[in-house]
Amino acid sequence: MSGEMSKEEILKELEEKAGDYEERSGCCAQGCLLALQEQFNLGDVLTFKAATAMPGIALRGETCGAVIGGVMAIGLAYGRESLDDWDGFLRAIRPARKFCRAFEKEFGSLMCRDVLKSQCGRSFNLADPAEAGEFERTGGYKKCRVPPGKAARIAGEIIMEKES
Repeated sequence: MSGEMSKEEILKELEEKAGDYEERSGCCAQGCLLALQEQFNLGDVLTFKAATAMPGIALRGETCGAVIGGVMAIGLAYGRESLDDWDGFLRAIRPARKFCRAFEKEFGSLMCRDVLKSQCGRSFNLADPAEAGEFERTGGYKKCRVPPGKAARIAGEIIMEKES
């Protein structure tokens, strides 16, 4: 992504990339995180790897992986580097909470099962092979590109605030 791009162009590209990565990988956490890592030079391959099992917290329908990917990126941008750095702790918590409020306002929830319902018309137990197959057959990955895209956009905006 070029340094010549406007803020809106960067956010639009983040949103598109995160959605594309979700469709390609089936992992909203990694899709969101990777787009943010690439744009803001955050973390490394191990950071990306750590997000592998995060969609719905191991496909349990719990916290949406797009939320986790966004919060991880915010932590990388704002977070502390030692356990006793309380200022650094708060420096990361405030923007992470702002991110969560914005995501929840957009989708009505931070929970995977609720976000799936808003995007697909119903929840799916993605750990069940039959339901995962139905999710795929009904275009679930195409529909679920929206949350990681929006999460990357929201987190990107918050990270850009730090950089300005």
